[in-house]
Amino acid sequence: MKIFITGGTGFIGSHLSNSLLKKGHIVIAAGGRPVKGGASHPNLKCISADTTKKGSWQRELEDVDAVINLAGRSIFKRWNEKYKKTIYESRILTTRNLVEALPSGREITLCSTSAAGYYGNRGDDILTESEPPGSDFLALVCRDWEKEAFRAGEKGVRVVAARFGVVLGKDGGALGKMIPAFRFFAGGPVGNGRQWFPWIHIEDLASAMLFVFDNKAVSGPLNFTAPGSIRNKELVKALAAVLHRPAFMPAPAFLIKIILGEFGSSILASQRAVPERLLKYGFSFRYPDIKSAVSNIVSDQPGFGMG
Repeated sequence: MKIFITGGTGFIGSHLSNSLLKKGHIVIAAGGRPVKGGASHPNLKCISADTTKKGSWQRELEDVDAVINLAGRSIFKRWNEKYKKTIYESRILTTRNLVEALPSGREITLCSTSAAGYYGNRGDDILTESEPPGSDFLALVCRDWEKEAFRAGEKGVRVVAARFGVVLGKDGGALGKMIPAFRFFAGGPVGNGRQWFPWIHIEDLASAMLFVFDNKAVSGPLNFTAPGSIRNKELVKALAAVLHRPAFMPAPAFLIKIILGEFGSSILASQRAVPERLLKYGFSFRYPDIKSAVSNIVSDQPGFGMG
């Protein structure tokens, strides 16, 4: 298959690009930096493009078989109204331009990113894909993001909205920021640690994406989250155990909100998202529980050894 990836040169995009190349696919990665570990592959084409704007990059979509839409500015910084607009437009405008450029009447699959943040702060509720969206900022971003993606259905495109949990991997992602703190004895839960933490191992995310492409019956929203639901304090406990470090430095909720403002509230949100539809379709997770995932990520990682 020929696959176009927006945001194809970031942490998730680079991993997906390399996984697809290993399977023999042709990959066009749109982004602002090289794909880690695969820039010289003969089946990889990297293009630099601002996908929030119409441009020559859209012509690359004329003969693709599938599209992975990952583009969007990072949410991991303090928000103000200007940056919230950037978060929103980087996702909505990219998806709108992408859908506009897709040809009609061809068998194409669009797997467009969303997030477990779609559900808002839901406490202990078990969140399957049939649950409605929340009402906070990130929930509204996800709602509108998915709406733009599903417009591709009018062209006969098969659309999947992949509601990502926090992606855990060896060369970046959330654990790349957490592990150094633990190694220097400064790790601990966020707030009271009781909030549910939706997550997925990067290798399972890549496998789930390939599963979607290979199974034509799969469409609609899918929770890309591991079946082993955990609370934040359980993630911290698993990480502390694997690193042989204590977890006694909690980040108080009030301090997080003071430092990070509205974004701090989103970190404290609870989403017990479960992959009901992926499991019903027959997808099998390699890392269904947090202990196996963390052990894999920490092992063989320079500077992050288990000793």
